[in-house]
Amino acid sequence: MAIDLTALRAHFPSLATGLAFFDGPGGTQTPRPVADAIAATLTGPLSNRGTVSPSELNAERAVADFRAAYADLLNVPANGIVHGRSATQLTYDFSHHLAKTWTAGDEIVLSRLDHDANVRPWVQAAERAGVTVRWIEIAPETTELDLDSYDQALSPRTRLVAVTAASNVLGTKPPVRRIADRAHEVGALVYVDGVHYAAHHLVDVPALGADVFVCSPYKFLGPHCGVLAAAPEFLETLRPDKLLPSPDTVPERFEFGTLPYEILAGATAAVDFLAELDPGTAASRRERLTHSLESMHEHERSLRARLQEGVESLGDAITVHPKAADRTPTLLMSIEGRDARDAQAHLAARDVVAPAGSFYAYEPFTALKLEGPALRAGLAPYNTTDDVARFLDGLAGFL
Repeated sequence: MAIDLTALRAHFPSLATGLAFFDGPGGTQTPRPVADAIAATLTGPLSNRGTVSPSELNAERAVADFRAAYADLLNVPANGIVHGRSATQLTYDFSHHLAKTWTAGDEIVLSRLDHDANVRPWVQAAERAGVTVRWIEIAPETTELDLDSYDQALSPRTRLVAVTAASNVLGTKPPVRRIADRAHEVGALVYVDGVHYAAHHLVDVPALGADVFVCSPYKFLGPHCGVLAAAPEFLETLRPDKLLPSPDTVPERFEFGTLPYEILAGATAAVDFLAELDPGTAASRRERLTHSLESMHEHERSLRARLQEGVESLGDAITVHPKAADRTPTLLMSIEGRDARDAQAHLAARDVVAPAGSFYAYEPFTALKLEGPALRAGLAPYNTTDDVARFLDGLAGFL
C-alpha cells in the first residue's frame, strides 16, 4: 500500500507556491476537485430543494450525496448525518437539545484533554440547568487521560460524558470505546469530538461506542463546515426548537435554514478524494476509504517519527509535550527562553507554515501548566520528507 505523493500534490494549487504546510490541525489545504465541486454546484442551475425543476433536483442531489458520503466515512446510516456550520456550532446546538432532559442534581463528565469546543458548551449548559460538572484529568507524565479519575467521576447521576477521540494539540488518542462502555453502564450518553481524529483515521462511530460524533471536513481536505453523526433512532428522541413549517424529519429537524448546497458538494468531493488516495481494488466507497486511509496513516506515522526524531536531536532547549504512545502526527513544542510566535515568524520567512498559540485547548494547557504560546507542527496527507527537512532546518536556524 502506498500513496503516490507526486500525483496527490498535483491536485493542490496552494502547494505550487512552494510553501511547506504544517498547519493541518487548524485546517488543511484544498484540492482542486473539492473547489470544482463547489463551483459547479454554486453556478447551477441551483434553487432551493424540490422535486420539479432541474435546479431543485440539483439541490436535492447535493444533500443526498452529502449524507451518503458521510455515512460511508463514519459508518452510520445516511439519515444519521447532520450538517452544521462547524463542530463548535453543532456542539452548542446539541448542548441545548440534550440539556432539555437534564434536571438539578444530574451530573456530566468532561475531559481536561479536550478542545474548548467540547468543554464550554457543556459547562455553560450545566450552569443553566443546575447540573454538576465532573472531570477526567490528564496524567502529566504520559499526557494520557487518567482513567482512575474517570471512574471516580462517574455515578448513577451521570447523564453525559463528552470526550475527544484525539487531542488537537497533544495528539493523544484516549481509549474511547472503554470510556463509552463505562458511561453506558451508568446510563450516560457519550458525545465524541472527532475533529482531529477524523483527519487521520477511518472513523467507525458504532465501534467507538459514541452516541454522537462530530467532525469538520475542512480538517481533511474539505470546505469549512461541521458534520454530526448519530443513530437516527437516537436523533428521533430529541426535540429541538425549530420553525413550525420547517421539516420535522430526522436529520432535517436539526438543520436550521437553507442548507449551503455548494458546501455540501465540496464536503462530498473531499470524501471521494480521500477514497482515491490508494483505493486498491475495493468496490464500495467504504472499502476504498478503508484501504486509502490505512495508507495515509502509514505515511503520516512515518513522517511523524522522522519529525519527532529530528526535533529531539536539536537539543534540550526544545520540549516536546506529547508523550502518549498512541497519538496523531501532531507535535506541540516549547522553546526554552524563546517566544513560540517568534519561531513561527522565523519559519514563515522561510516558507514553512507552523502556527504558535494555545489552539483553543484551554484545559490541556492549564492542566499541563503550559505558559504562553507553543509551536505546533501537524502533518497532513500531502506532506513530504522534504517538508520535514525544511521545518527542521528552519527550527535549527532559530535556536
